[in-house]
Formats: sequence, C-alpha cells, structure tokens
Amino acid sequence: MKKNITKVLLNLLCIVLAIIIVAPLAWILLNSFKTNKELFKDSLAFPEVWQFANYVKAWNLGLYKYFGNSLFVSVLSLCGILASSSFLAYGLTRFRAKGSNIIFIIVLGGMALSEQVALVPLYKILRTLKIYDTYWAVILPYIAFRIPFTVFLMRAYFISIPVELEEAAVVDGYNSLQIFMKIILPISKPIFASCAIVNLNFVWNEFLFANVFLNNKALQTIPIGLMTFKGDLKVDYTTTLAGLMIASAPLIILFICMSRQFVRGLTSGAVKG
Repeated sequence: MKKNITKVLLNLLCIVLAIIIVAPLAWILLNSFKTNKELFKDSLAFPEVWQFANYVKAWNLGLYKYFGNSLFVSVLSLCGILASSSFLAYGLTRFRAKGSNIIFIIVLGGMALSEQVALVPLYKILRTLKIYDTYWAVILPYIAFRIPFTVFLMRAYFISIPVELEEAAVVDGYNSLQIFMKIILPISKPIFASCAIVNLNFVWNEFLFANVFLNNKALQTIPIGLMTFKGDLKVDYTTTLAGLMIASAPLIILFICMSRQFVRGLTSGAVKG
C-alpha cells in the first residue's frame, strides 16, 4: 500500500511539473496566432482567425538572418566543445600521467568562473587578437566556458567503459586514436547526445556575450535579433511571440528526437566516477 501511494504521489508530482513547464509554451504558441487586439482582450481564448502570417512576418523582419547566424555559431561551437572535451576527458581517464588529477581539478575550477566576471578581460583579449565583432568573438568564449562541465560529464561516462575493450584493441594493433575513434565514440553516443543538447541550449540562447561582442547586425544571433522586434513606441507582441516559437523550435525538435539518449547519458554521468 505504501509503495502504491508513493508511486501515485510521484506520478502526480511529475504531472504537475509537466504542466508548469508546458503551460507557458502552450500560451506562447496560442497567442502567436492572434492579433494584438485579441491578445489583450483574452490571452487564454482561441483566436477568431489563426494568424499564420505572424510567422511569415517575423521571418521576413530579419529573423532568417539571425537564425542563420545562430545556426552557424552553434554548429562550430558545439563541434569545438565536444571534440576538445572528449579528447581531454578520455586522456584524463586512460592516460595515468603525473598531475592528471590536478589538471582535472583545474578544469573543474572553470565551472566556478562567472561569465560576468570575465566579461572585461575577454573584451580586451578579443580586441588585442583583432577578432572582436566577428563570429569567433563568441565561438571561442562559448567553447572555453562549456569545456569544464562537458569534461565532467564525459569523464564520468568514460570511466564506466570497461578497459578490457581497449586492451583487446591494442592486441589487434590499434593505437590510442584508433581506439578512441572506432571503439569509444560508437559506444558513447548517449553522453555525446546529452552534452550536445545541454551545450546547444546554452549557445543558442546565450545573450550576454552576443550582446557585448557582436555590434554588427549582420552577425547578431537570435537572442539579440528578437530585441529588434521591439520599437521605440510600439511593440508587435504577437509577431514577437511567433519569433520566439521559431527560435525555440530547433531545440524542442532536437530534444524530442534525442530524449532517450539524453536521459541515458545524464544518468550514466551522474552515478559513475
């Protein structure tokens, strides 16, 4: 009886949490098909006429440019984060060199560094390197700030992989790079999926660095681009909500497609190492 009651309560809690998460998204989706008049009249009612033109308007207002910039920055940042973090995490778990634990602690120390604290030094560094107001001005900081957490997850997952698999590969004549590419990568899809979704969520929605390091409108990403929908005297709220839905769609679709791998990767990384 106690187990059944606990199970029911947990299910109710999950339902409540799901409602809390889904309700705002449903509200945005519903009102993105309305006129501004209908939005202020009753934001919970269905629209009299579904305004699909709001999405076309949002796209034509320049959202397509910001979408393309975000896609370019996200792909390069994600490739850099996953590649550098996976090599570092694998090296820390397999190559028992002196000081490897110290290196791991130093890497984890990056998780304690606030983006706001590093803003001024980064600005000066980017100016000195002459990459300020370029794509690299945000791509490189994104990679640097996401490596510590990604290494933490990947290292925990790699520890759970039996060493015997690699020993057998060594007998077959594989070197370390071949072992990593042909054995470790194929069986590490869950953790790569988890890290990809978590990091993409950060990069896609990041505002501070993009706002400070990108002044050229032709380079700005979606979080900055959505601000341009706000005029000096008037705001087209329904078009802005349509823009928010367009901006959220890639992450939602990616999570739905990779949800199983995402959960497996996070749970494995949470209990190992």
